[in-house]
Amino acid sequence: MYTRASSLAYGSEIAANVLTFKGLSYLHGTRHLVHRDIKPANLLINLKGEPKITDFGISAGLDNSMAMCATFVGTVTYMSPERIRNQNYSYAADIWSLGLAIFECGTGKFPYTANEGPANLMLQILYDSSPTPPEDSYSPEFCSFVDACLQKDADARPTAEQLLSHPFIRKYENTNVDLAEYVRSVFDPTQRLKEIADMLIVHYYLLFDRADGLWHHIKTFYNEGSTFSFSGKQYVGPNDIFAILSDIRRKLAGDRPQEKLVHVVEKLQCRTHGKDEVAIRASGSFVIGNDFLICGNGMQAEGMPNMQELSLDVASRRVGTFHEQFIMGPGSGIGCFFIKRQELYIRQT
Repeated sequence: MYTRASSLAYGSEIAANVLTFKGLSYLHGTRHLVHRDIKPANLLINLKGEPKITDFGISAGLDNSMAMCATFVGTVTYMSPERIRNQNYSYAADIWSLGLAIFECGTGKFPYTANEGPANLMLQILYDSSPTPPEDSYSPEFCSFVDACLQKDADARPTAEQLLSHPFIRKYENTNVDLAEYVRSVFDPTQRLKEIADMLIVHYYLLFDRADGLWHHIKTFYNEGSTFSFSGKQYVGPNDIFAILSDIRRKLAGDRPQEKLVHVVEKLQCRTHGKDEVAIRASGSFVIGNDFLICGNGMQAEGMPNMQELSLDVASRRVGTFHEQFIMGPGSGIGCFFIKRQELYIRQT
């Protein structure tokens, strides 16, 4: 059970990580970058309990710590007063956004009325008093931290480096705050594994079974270190793997002008593999069909037909079976995976 006190400890830990290391202190002090879109949706925590700032698509580089930006981009909801006024702004704009994000994460409620349109919201930010958490419900340190970030005068806001010394951060620095445990309590990694498996199988076999026009996109599933094993041989890299998969497709298609072999995925399994990889096993039958994927028992992707809907007698139309294993590794993008290792076994009936 998580109490309000413990939630503030988690909030302090998140804020400290967002401010330091490769967070705002690093962005502002070393990289001279203004993020310009700090909000809860862009503050993520992985299963290791590591907070991350994401989405640098509209960040802006400044020549030095005194430089200013002058463009109006970002999410209005978390935009600072000087940005709404279309004035020049700098790193302090990120501090305002961080204050609103921590306020919302700590209280579970956005402090402004945002359901009456962006114009009304901007007027609230400009002319209403800065929001502050209820002092009778939250610690003085938390209230003070939010108040410091939400100063209307940008020059009055502390820097990211200064906030690292704030009592709200210092109060919990010797407390054993296990963010990984918290994430595991609210996030179901098993469901995430299933989503990764479903996503791979649907996209992979759709490309494999459909027309040649989109087939070349299969290369994006692999990187230079990927391996594919089939019939006692191993192929490395997207080009070699694409070549052998294309040959397998041609042989499976045969000389049938109107019909070809398509996959019926009858069993799908997934599990963690090693530290941060996912192992996926797919097995099923090849049947004479057209160019769309048929999902079998154990898997039903949205929008895809299944055997019950099609009244398909797999046994009578089966011409072969397949067993395939994929090891998915984390890619360069957040939440992205690639096929690190793949093994395929085909048997004719």
